[in-house]
Amino acid sequence: MSNILSLLYSLWTLVLLCAPIAAAPRIELEPCPRKITVSGAQCGTLEVYEDRAAQSGRTIALNIAVLPAFSRSPRPDPLFAFNGGPGGASTDLARMADGPWRRIRQERDIVLIDQRGTGESGPLDCASDDPDSLMFLPEAIEWSIDQLKNCLDGYEADTRLYTTPIAMDDIDEVRRALGYDQINLWGGSYGTRAALVYMRRHPTSVRAAIVDGLAPPSMRLPVHMGTDGQRALDMLCQACAADPSCAEAFGDIGAKFDSLQARLQRDPGKVLARFQDPRTGADHELPVYWQGIAGVVRAALYKPEIATLLPLIIDRAYAGDYGPLVALAVPQADVADKISQGMFYSVVCSEDLPFVTDAERRGHNANFFGPFALELMSRICGFWPQGDIPDNYHDPVATDHPVLVLSGNLDPVTPPRWGEDVASHLPNARHVVVPGVGHGTAYGCVPKLMAEFIANADAHDLDASCIDKLERPAFFTTYLGPAPEEDTP
Repeated sequence: MSNILSLLYSLWTLVLLCAPIAAAPRIELEPCPRKITVSGAQCGTLEVYEDRAAQSGRTIALNIAVLPAFSRSPRPDPLFAFNGGPGGASTDLARMADGPWRRIRQERDIVLIDQRGTGESGPLDCASDDPDSLMFLPEAIEWSIDQLKNCLDGYEADTRLYTTPIAMDDIDEVRRALGYDQINLWGGSYGTRAALVYMRRHPTSVRAAIVDGLAPPSMRLPVHMGTDGQRALDMLCQACAADPSCAEAFGDIGAKFDSLQARLQRDPGKVLARFQDPRTGADHELPVYWQGIAGVVRAALYKPEIATLLPLIIDRAYAGDYGPLVALAVPQADVADKISQGMFYSVVCSEDLPFVTDAERRGHNANFFGPFALELMSRICGFWPQGDIPDNYHDPVATDHPVLVLSGNLDPVTPPRWGEDVASHLPNARHVVVPGVGHGTAYGCVPKLMAEFIANADAHDLDASCIDKLERPAFFTTYLGPAPEEDTP
């Protein structure tokens, strides 16, 4: 009997050995469409199940761009890059391969994958159908909520399945399909959260990581938006006061900003702004509300080269001229239109809002931005479907990977305190605070530092002294630019 069993076992083993093994899916790459203009870019798609746990049902075609290395013998570990938002498409970062990542691309492929729900990967878009709406109006809150409800009703997608952990499992499936054993990561803003989550879920797939402008899982959006924005505004007002040209031109710009806030909050809707739409040329007269002003100012603080205009623009608004503020809102609206709103709320309503404490809600009035964002997002998350996240999701990521942590000292949304906290849990990380820059640190010598780090996968021996040359750009004292420097005898 035992001989018969042995024979049967041998035959069964032979059948298993001869049975075809399911091959990993392959991605067929071809030249990218005109939207991606980087030389040599190759694009393709990979179908993944929307419900990864069930491995059945609706699928998503993930949009992928591979920007091949310039070298004929590239390194085997490419750079995978994650965009911010949440809701930004990573393929929108392709232009960085000809800029900040050009040195990295010399030896390594750059891989960009539109995260599920963004770009062309089953986008959960909910764009405004009123592109000329530039100023905040009270009815815009209800309008936004109605718009999002309509979009939600129109999605075929199960929006509970668009969280960061699920999306990072998609990314690892793409890695395998492209044939890479290990990869390097770059993440900016929300992309840093994506990179950290990927490192924790797929540690053996990662060689090294760069995270720029930290928005870790422990950052519960939008709790800290006001506090971090107030810090950046205070630093700008202090810098203007310390700059003789700025101080002479505008006086105490902080006091003027506070006075403007008090005026608009005292009589909401009673102040009228007369201005010409910078896009259409049409004349407008609209009531001005503080939240509109606060939102434009906070967004301008992201980029110091734009923030150089703020003292001048605040001074003009204080004098009753709101036209420059409206003009400043235009490029910000264009950036917002690139964010997939449905994906944004699928992340925030699952990973952030449910974990905001009552104490955090009460502390939202002590800054110029106030409770508006928290109140609006709370109302939206009241009806937006909530996905599941792992129990340890908000715990600090603690791995041994080499990590270069970058923070802009003037950043109004992810200031250095977040980078310091993340780096403190990563034994092979180094936190570099870049002076004179805001949200996104790829200025001056920073691209060179990133390339050196990726080449050596060692942040501790990196000589970052070159960043000391960076400083805040000079303030505009007129619309023609900064005051000319006086020649010293």
